[in-house]
Amino acid sequence: MSFADDGIILDIRNATVYRGDTCVFDDLSFSLEEDHHTAILGPNGAGKSTILKLLAGEVHPVADDRMSIRVFGEAQWSVWDVRKRLGMVSHDLQHRYLDEVTGMKVVLSGFYASIGIYERQDFNYGQLARADEILADLGAQGLRDKPFGQMSTGEQRRCLLGRALVHDPPALVLDEPTSGLDLTATFHYLDLIRQHMQHGKTVLLVTHHIHEIPPEIKRVVLLKRGKILQDGEKRDVLTNANLSELFDCPVTLAQANGWYQAFPGR
Repeated sequence: MSFADDGIILDIRNATVYRGDTCVFDDLSFSLEEDHHTAILGPNGAGKSTILKLLAGEVHPVADDRMSIRVFGEAQWSVWDVRKRLGMVSHDLQHRYLDEVTGMKVVLSGFYASIGIYERQDFNYGQLARADEILADLGAQGLRDKPFGQMSTGEQRRCLLGRALVHDPPALVLDEPTSGLDLTATFHYLDLIRQHMQHGKTVLLVTHHIHEIPPEIKRVVLLKRGKILQDGEKRDVLTNANLSELFDCPVTLAQANGWYQAFPGR
């Protein structure tokens, strides 16, 4: 699938979004370009999950003459088409799967953007082969017939990544991808994500974990209470002062091999 001619995957302008009676975003503008891997970093309550729900069509901005949202260059877009072109992995999605659904069925459900699969859904040989191929690529062949409820968190996350990859989407949207994983599973999962970034997939990473931001991500957006505090090159945005302001506590950053980690400041 091709991108829009201008290379813009997502363009949100002057969006005001409510969840219930709460205004989460007031006049939010944000864009994501092809090959510009981006991390949105912020504390709980910053509005990160609302951006994901906005992309998934689960919440909608207030209608306004100044507001516009374009996805892959289209102002009028189908939620189902977006779900094919933006491979999404989130906590909400993980918690909605039934325990008895097998790893193979988790991956196959990506073809219909459904939670699990149903009797009325048919899969051709090509789709079945594609699901097997993805499980193999992710090192998850052993999860093919394993029930979701018997998997570790890391195994579940790999199956959901496979679900996001069935359409070979040009972009991946990841919500705190290593939350709940132990150190080995964290390293392995981040390595999988890096491989896809290195093979041409654009990644939007939404997190409050600084250690999740891989070296390939060069742009970082700091989000706090629905407002963008900083947006720019990672080396300029990830500073002790900026992170201390973002999280309302003293923060000291350390770097190693392109990765960042936060420690308590003084």
